[in-house]
Amino acid sequence: MRSIFRACYRRFRECASKEKSVTQVNLEHSGGSGRRSSWGRKDEEYIADFLLVSKRTLTDLEHQIFRYHFLLGADNTLCCAKLKMDKGRFFHHIYRIESTLGRVFRELEPFALFPLDEYFHGSKPEDINELRLKKVVQMERTHQSLSTLVPLAKAA
Repeated sequence: MRSIFRACYRRFRECASKEKSVTQVNLEHSGGSGRRSSWGRKDEEYIADFLLVSKRTLTDLEHQIFRYHFLLGADNTLCCAKLKMDKGRFFHHIYRIESTLGRVFRELEPFALFPLDEYFHGSKPEDINELRLKKVVQMERTHQSLSTLVPLAKAA
């Protein structure tokens, strides 16, 4: 999970450091039957998604550490002095933040921030249909396993 966070954070820094005149506007096709298209700035959208998901997910203390260390670039000495905590506790928070956000970035629905190539280049309609099919099969398996437990519960 931490490596997922680091990949997303590296891409966030790349997007944030680009000059705004360099960013591109992309035409995205939706996979629906209406054949709709929309224009978007993927770099700016990614920056906004990264920041908003992080703020929603983290506690107040974790978000403060996230802001100081990851967004403002303060090193551990400065962060520990500002937050009045020891170095060990600070790094435990860093590891927890990386792990938590890595999981959220991967499992975010309907559009996860990771894998990055899917976020920036989109999924093919057949990939989306394949994912839906997998979810239906998974739900059916769960339902079957639950239905076998119901007669056992009634017998007891």
